Amino acid sequence: MFNCYLISMKMNEALKGTNFSFPNQKQVYHGKVRDVYNINDEYLIMVVSDRISAFDVILPRGIPYKGQVLNQIANRFLDATSDIVPNWKITSPDPNVTVGYFAAPFKVEMVIRGYLTGHAWREYRSGKRSLCGVPLPEGLREHDRLPNPIITPTTKAETGHDEDISREEIISSGLVSEADYVRLEEYTTLLFERGTRMAVEKGLILVDTKYEFGKRGDHIILIDEINTPDSSRYFYAEGYEERQKRGEQQKQLSKEFVRQWLISQGFQGKEGQKVPDMPDDFVARVSDRYIELFENITGEKFLKADTSGIEERIYENIMQFLEDNPHQV
Repeated sequence: MFNCYLISMKMNEALKGTNFSFPNQKQVYHGKVRDVYNINDEYLIMVVSDRISAFDVILPRGIPYKGQVLNQIANRFLDATSDIVPNWKITSPDPNVTVGYFAAPFKVEMVIRGYLTGHAWREYRSGKRSLCGVPLPEGLREHDRLPNPIITPTTKAETGHDEDISREEIISSGLVSEADYVRLEEYTTLLFERGTRMAVEKGLILVDTKYEFGKRGDHIILIDEINTPDSSRYFYAEGYEERQKRGEQQKQLSKEFVRQWLISQGFQGKEGQKVPDMPDDFVARVSDRYIELFENITGEKFLKADTSGIEERIYENIMQFLEDNPHQV
């Protein structure tokens, strides 16, 4: 019954992927980080692996505990924002797993930015003064706070790179109806405001993030992850102003330092470029960064799950949930 492929990084205790078979399973989708099992177009079982991607490329090595960090942070924020917009979550039967409702996803990702960082800064530095149709003022520096948060959506590519797209292009192309898109903007703004306040309470700045939505019947729901270090950037609030005045880099908790390391190794996901090997000490530092973010954003100690036989553990916990909740399948 248990059908899975072996983890290539056993020495790293990292979950590189799964290939399970569950009752009434219709299909499985292996994303950049998540393995999503469709149970009869009614429910989804999302297994958050330890894979890590950058520049829309899955890197060869997994990051120990990354999946647990992402899943548990996302669960906390899903619970903390369900009063703003209903979401897909039903329960989390394993540290790396969330079970939720199936929804037809919108083919755009709602990116919202409060600061000029990352992709937005790289575009601005190249001379652009508009991002996804949103004008940007002159005279900004990297990591400056924007006058107001801006929504800069991207297409949701199944493979390859997501592409910037404007509000007008989304509506005119029929990717999302105007009425639905207005709601997506409202939800995105409210979620970012809530996430910003929660970050401030823990001494952090939520720099930017992305939200994904789907439709369940006629209702829009929040899907996938929310405010995790894979979908968001965080700065430490303490010292932010001083670092900006001195023109120093901000101390941040996000995947950006992985991107910067890859750039320093001559890799930006462009055609013909080879993904550099990630040494053991760098993998360990990335794992520590994810755990650090969990503890900072939640204010709680991260409890490492037992990763010996991690795939067996996940499979057994999911099957136990399905057996205890036969109505879910």
